This record gives sequence, C-alpha cells and structure tokens, in this order.
Amino acid sequence: MELRVAHTAELDEGELRAARSLLDDVFAGELDDSDWEHALGGVHALAWVDGDVVGHASVIQRRLIHQGHALRAGYVEAVGVRAEVRRRGVGAALMDAVEDVIRNAYDLGALGATDAAVPFYVRRGWRRWRGPSWALTPDGVVRTADEDGAIYVLTLADGAELTLDRPLMADWREGGVW
Repeated sequence: MELRVAHTAELDEGELRAARSLLDDVFAGELDDSDWEHALGGVHALAWVDGDVVGHASVIQRRLIHQGHALRAGYVEAVGVRAEVRRRGVGAALMDAVEDVIRNAYDLGALGATDAAVPFYVRRGWRRWRGPSWALTPDGVVRTADEDGAIYVLTLADGAELTLDRPLMADWREGGVW
C-alpha cells in the first residue's frame, strides 16, 4: 500500500475523481455533492494499492464553539476504505495521517461517526461528545439533536479544555452541519 498525504490544491483532477468514485462505492451512493464538498479544502490521505485508490480520509478546518471559546478544529471527513481491503491496516494508516495533521495544527479533532465506525474511533482515543449539539446558521443558533451521540472528539495534550457533557456548536455549512 502507498499512502499519499496532500492538500486538495496538490491533488490532480484524476486523484480527486478517483477519491470521489471510491467514496461513492463505499457509501453505496449515499455520499452527495455537499458531503464531497465538505471533504475539500484541507489535507487528504489517499491509500493506493496497485494503482487504485482503496482508501480516503480528509481533515478540514472548522470552528467549534465550546464554553464561550471558538476552537480551531481539525474536522475529519469522508473516511472510507474499499471492502476488499478492510481490516488490513488501511483505515488505521489513513487515520494516523489525518490525526498527525490534527495534532500539529489544531486545538482538537472532531468527526461525525456512523454506528459501525464507533469502535474503530474509540480504540484510537476518540471520545463521544455527551452534551447537546448546535449549529450557528444564517438564521441563528439551531439545535442539531439528531447528531447528539454521533460526534466524537480527539483531545490533545496541549489542546483546549473540554467538558464533554456541555453544549458544542459548529460553524455553518451547506448540507449536513456535522
């Protein structure tokens, strides 16, 4: 397996197309254009085997508001591994790469996890956010109760002090806020 870590601006059209195609397959057509848009503009980790993209993860910058502080979060997006190479270390290699970016550039890491992925993230040290979630939208602050329990954070030794049962608010974006 080869791993390429690069900013969106450093990836060529073919690499981006291959990553999107992989994610469309992994998420069985449920990855829409706004989900893909959320994965762009940051750092991507791409896993390649025999010239084919078999895994993708990206980390982008977001602002999360917690206890009156706007925190610079490395938000993990579009993590997917082709079914035939799962449980071979591809997902771990992708997350190692994006977590390294988080540790070196952000106050904390954050992501929205599917139920199936929770054990993987928890083993890596990600912790479930227990408090209520909110979004700062063009229409004001909006409760995002459907996301409660699916948000996970990676706290850093020298990062922000977090109280996981207090409210957490995300900056606005089109599509799924979290």
